[in-house]
Amino acid sequence: MATGRRKIAVIGAGNVGATCAFVLAQMKVADIVLLDIFEGFAKGKALDMSQNSNVLNYDGTITGTASYEDIAGSDVIVVTSGFPRKPGMTREDLIGKNAEIVQQVGTGIREHAPDAIIIMVTNPLDLMTYHMQKVTGFPLNRVIGQAGVLDSARMAHFIALELNCAEEDVSPMVLGGHGDTMVPLPRYTTVGGIPITQLMSEDRIEAISARTAGGGGEIVKLLERGSAFYAPGSAAAIMAEAVLNDRRRVIPASCHLTGQYGLEDVYIGVPCIIGANGVEKIFELDLSADELESLQGSANFYKGQLKEILGY
Repeated sequence: MATGRRKIAVIGAGNVGATCAFVLAQMKVADIVLLDIFEGFAKGKALDMSQNSNVLNYDGTITGTASYEDIAGSDVIVVTSGFPRKPGMTREDLIGKNAEIVQQVGTGIREHAPDAIIIMVTNPLDLMTYHMQKVTGFPLNRVIGQAGVLDSARMAHFIALELNCAEEDVSPMVLGGHGDTMVPLPRYTTVGGIPITQLMSEDRIEAISARTAGGGGEIVKLLERGSAFYAPGSAAAIMAEAVLNDRRRVIPASCHLTGQYGLEDVYIGVPCIIGANGVEKIFELDLSADELESLQGSANFYKGQLKEILGY
């Protein structure tokens, strides 16, 4: 049994949670607890991953459990619990069911891991991140939504396909809500430091932006029996590692705004620094009138749902 190591809890042992735990194991950053309401499901996946440690040369422990007592002492908690989307469903269709789950999960976190930083993945992402902060009462900087990393990764992939270039040279920027109202920013998206506005036509940029916004739905339609998990799980792992190692990564994430971009009391995707304290700083970009209108429209869409459906 490893001792004196940091600890990450991943709540939800489905495809996203298991992928997140698997990527974190390979990063060798912490011991991992995989929690699920179905204990055997969590224990089975944890055992399978543990048996792979000799093959992929990672260390530390991976423990499966159904007990919230086992998350005590966690530095970071990644929450993936919830119902996945099915064909024809929007992320917003999941609000009622997943709000109940977040209520239960948040209560368990508040009781057993009150000092943790929470990274939310449960959809609809921005609403559930807000809900989790209210349930736990944690400081705003310690509850973060994972969306911008995933949406930016999707945009980067489509840009690399379009230009036939290395994906590692693409630096995308996507703001706004994690859904159809997301706001890709071509002016702030570069390839090898060159804005994509100089590398492709406006029509192709608009097509890529539209495909990025519908990236998750495209996968749901293809899978027919589930939703994306490799990229969402990996994106959450990247954020967790940034917190654990105080990397101070500059990435887009769903953060609570207190006046930035003219927005108050809402979680929405914006560029920020992620480090040991969670959200260390929020950057307020110089947006055009159209870009700012799109971002505020995205945020106000979710604010309306917060009041109408969740009662905030």
